[in-house]
Amino acid sequence: MARGAASSPRSHLERQRVRWAWVFLTPSLVVLALVAGWPLLRTFWFSLTDANLTEPGEARFVGFDNYRELFSDSQWWQSVWTTFRFALVSVVLETALGLAIAMVLNARFAGRGLLRAAVLVPWAIPTVVSARMWGWMFNDFYGVINEVLFALNLVEEAPAWTADPALALWSVIAVDVWKTTPFMTLLILAALQTLPEDVYEAAQIDGARPWRVFFQITLPLIRGPLMVAVIFRMLDALRVFDVFYVLTSNSNETLPMAGYARRKMFELGEMGAGAAAASTLFALIALFTVVYFAAARVRVEPEAT
Repeated sequence: MARGAASSPRSHLERQRVRWAWVFLTPSLVVLALVAGWPLLRTFWFSLTDANLTEPGEARFVGFDNYRELFSDSQWWQSVWTTFRFALVSVVLETALGLAIAMVLNARFAGRGLLRAAVLVPWAIPTVVSARMWGWMFNDFYGVINEVLFALNLVEEAPAWTADPALALWSVIAVDVWKTTPFMTLLILAALQTLPEDVYEAAQIDGARPWRVFFQITLPLIRGPLMVAVIFRMLDALRVFDVFYVLTSNSNETLPMAGYARRKMFELGEMGAGAAAASTLFALIALFTVVYFAAARVRVEPEAT
């Protein structure tokens, strides 16, 4: 009886905390539903119609015709391949470089604070500004990159970095890596600074080599924050548009999925077809997120038990 009487106030307190948590979360959920949920539902509804910009009031319900046309379009699948290849390569490079830079910035040395601030400069520059700046540097005739390559006798003809389909995607990836690596560095550095120093002192006493300390201590301890950083960056990379648009002018060979949706909506005026592409992009991102977190839970839970 005493145990039941003691547990009753505790359960009541927990229910009260949950109730107040929902009270405080409700305004945020309402705002989120208005600014995100409603536009998403409207986009999906447009994808089921033949809405267009020339006759916006004459939209008719056509069911999944826009999706059937989308999935039969080779340009769409080219955009899917371009987007996923860009996302995979850029995120892998940004994670590796961000981890290496964060490890350096986590060490104690003179001028560390100034160097940390300098590393964040590329991330602070707006994407359109940095893409335009790199576009000038990549220019065939007066770009500084080709000037350096000619001065070092590394090329005989000026490469068309953003016009050649074989080079354009890699040029965009290089710009994105330069721009976004500081973001990964910042998140990983924040995780590194939370690690207990006594673990490293014990490893030093045991005579563990640096590579063993990294793979057996550092990497397992920051795996959770690192996974969060990777998923955030991957979601951002899958919906990329601006850096492609500025550097490659929306060419067919380097058209991402977001660029495909924009072209359908605003250049061709096919709102229904563009909405179908945008809805499919959202579904792919949601599916990737679910699969990623499910795989992460499978890897983490057996070790936790």
